Amino acid sequence: MFVRTRRLTLRPGWREDAPALAAAIAHETVVRMLSRAPWPYRLDDAEAFLALPSRIDEPTFLIFEHVGGDAVLVGGIGIHRDEAGEREVGYWLTPAAWGRGLMTEAAGAVVTTLAESLRLTRLVSGHYLDNPASGRVLTKLGFVATGEVRTRQSVARGAEVGCVMMEWRAAAAEAPAIAA
Repeated sequence: MFVRTRRLTLRPGWREDAPALAAAIAHETVVRMLSRAPWPYRLDDAEAFLALPSRIDEPTFLIFEHVGGDAVLVGGIGIHRDEAGEREVGYWLTPAAWGRGLMTEAAGAVVTTLAESLRLTRLVSGHYLDNPASGRVLTKLGFVATGEVRTRQSVARGAEVGCVMMEWRAAAAEAPAIAA
């Protein structure tokens, strides 16, 4: 599955993307905000991630920004099952792409596409307590805090970290917020 926005192309990762993926994600400030990525993040980690089997109901995308005539890998987003079996959205951006609305654009397109194609009515997500910027992205997409703070593992930190849990429901989400 491919998703296209004004500034971005989102597509599955391919084996030949491994060097660009390793370079884009290999920032401790990025990886420490993710639950499953190791630190340091190396080429073999990117290769292993790209070799994982894909599922139509749990897609993962690499995010490419259109810069001139080039497509530059700037992040990733995907849906996976959390520990309770619910569909959860997770994402990251390389630091050079922060602060320009790219994740709101990418995640909004993914949520809209999956809500339409998979008839999703609910997604969950969360952000570590020390990552309020991620919470702002989720809020712009129509996610609301559930009131629960879970302790979740961060492989890169080698520790459990408080995570604010949020949910999106199709009936509660506003179309303009996800179309951003």
